[in-house]
Amino acid sequence: MKKTIFTIGLMMCIAAGANAQETTTPNAVNPNAPKFKFVTEEIDYGTIEHNADGNREFKFTNVGKEPLIISAATGSCGCTVPTAPKEPIKPGESAVIKVHYATDRVGHFDKTVTITSNADVPSKVLKITGTVKPDPTPDPATNPFSPTPVAEPKH
Repeated sequence: MKKTIFTIGLMMCIAAGANAQETTTPNAVNPNAPKFKFVTEEIDYGTIEHNADGNREFKFTNVGKEPLIISAATGSCGCTVPTAPKEPIKPGESAVIKVHYATDRVGHFDKTVTITSNADVPSKVLKITGTVKPDPTPDPATNPFSPTPVAEPKH
């Protein structure tokens, strides 16, 4: 008898849990929504000198039918700093998202910039890549591993 009551109780809990699941319908796509059209979604800096100009621009046009509003632009780390337009971009207008990479970091880099907006695709990921050459003349004062100059003895 206890097994029967336990089984019935378990079945009721499962049925109640399944019934409590909320069914969601996908949001309707706005056919007039703003839409990004980038000239390129990836910028390759190539091989650049240490402390070279780290500024680049992603150019785009709003090819949608409503104003495009960018609510956030974030880099994947502190060395990648994007700046997006604050004003709405009207349909047919072009604008740029500026990005600065800190080129004092030596070696290969592969970073992203995430754009959040009211576009038909609300989150867009742009990519920057490149390689920063080592500093050809390192400063011994900032490099703890460089040999300390030794004064010549006076005779």
